[in-house]
Amino acid sequence: MKEYIFETELWLPRRRDEIFPFFAEARNLERITPPWLKFEVLTPAPIEIRAGTLIDYRIRVHGVPIRWRTEIAEWDPPQRFVDRQLRGPYLLWHHTHTLVERDGGTSFHDRVRYRPRGSALIHWLFVRRDVARIFQYREQRLRELFDTRSP
Repeated sequence: MKEYIFETELWLPRRRDEIFPFFAEARNLERITPPWLKFEVLTPAPIEIRAGTLIDYRIRVHGVPIRWRTEIAEWDPPQRFVDRQLRGPYLLWHHTHTLVERDGGTSFHDRVRYRPRGSALIHWLFVRRDVARIFQYREQRLRELFDTRSP
């Protein structure tokens, strides 16, 4: 199965030391994940985020319940962190989050390397759109949370 890359960048009018702590709280992922995924963090609180931290979730993909386990592979506050799927809906999910101060704010860059289950047709019909929709929702929520200029 082919590996795909999804990238997105979002500029927010806040310093990265204001934004990064949001991602140090695993339960905040529930706040920026689309409701149609019925995303839930299963790992009991408190979760100390650092390299090697394991976090368990439950999601629904097209109505099918799936358990997802990720590992924080890299943790370098406030510049970057990397999570990778150990168990879940993908054969590979490697997500790099990079925060760079720029133009009086922070550029938040996501780069996901992923390999879906199934054929290239499944990717074309469902997965690529699902990934794009998830990140569009996430961008909208992050703007609401951190962009004081948003209406």
